[in-house]
Amino acid sequence: MRLMGLGPWPGNPKYCSGCFKGLYHSRAGAEIDCTLLFADIRGSTQLGESMAPASFRELMDRFYATAAGVLVDHEAIVDKFVGDEVIGIFIPAMTDGHHAAQAIDASLDLLRATGDDTDAPWISIGIGINTGLAYVGAVGTAEHVEFTALGDTVNVTARLASLAGVGEILVTDASARAAGLTTTDQQRRRLDLRGRSDATDVIVLTLRPESAASG
Repeated sequence: MRLMGLGPWPGNPKYCSGCFKGLYHSRAGAEIDCTLLFADIRGSTQLGESMAPASFRELMDRFYATAAGVLVDHEAIVDKFVGDEVIGIFIPAMTDGHHAAQAIDASLDLLRATGDDTDAPWISIGIGINTGLAYVGAVGTAEHVEFTALGDTVNVTARLASLAGVGEILVTDASARAAGLTTTDQQRRRLDLRGRSDATDVIVLTLRPESAASG
């Protein structure tokens, strides 16, 4: 089946790549409600300076593989690896409509998988999660096409990930509502995101010990 172009789809190997051929060929997509997850390594520049290039590459490969495995387990599309960041897209069709809840569950599992539920993670990450309207589909040129998400929802998620502390998940109110997350006893934070006129309210989730999370 691989020889016929019907192997596993790189975005999520649970799906057949043949189902997406038409989208890639015509660079098609649609505006849909979805949830974005950005997981960002904290202190990657310092890590790169302190390690041999080959060792740093091995660490990054371990992070990419770990994050991709968690995302696929939670029915996400593995969008891309960008430097020290992994991006996942959760869409209604692949999550039975529970895209926000799946994204939050995936983020908690990713903290556990990287050791960020302890005070000694093997790699330190921060995560941003946001829900809203985005263009999801195949974009690019005839020579290079990617399946990705575009729009303000994506941009906000990227900024949240860059501001998340070690072991923190910053979840927008939109995602919390869509997931039915109980927020009464959760820590809240108001953020001024670059390029946005209004502050963004988020819920801060963490699995780390209180002393480590506060540091």
